[in-house]
Amino acid sequence: MSDLECSRAGCRNAASAQVVWRNPRIHAPDREKVWLACAEHVVFLRDYLAARDFPVTVKDGVPS
Repeated sequence: MSDLECSRAGCRNAASAQVVWRNPRIHAPDREKVWLACAEHVVFLRDYLAARDFPVTVKDGVPS
């Protein structure tokens, strides 16, 4: 199990996925940001970013 925590505010669960995103209004196409997500919050974080029309993908696992 990972010791990296979910990026959702107030969540202290271990992260199990990466939510990779970019704000096209301010980030170059090669610049991506990563939020970590637990199983409970991965959909919430993905939908939060997608609702803002940010390109977003989800990758299983966390950086080692």
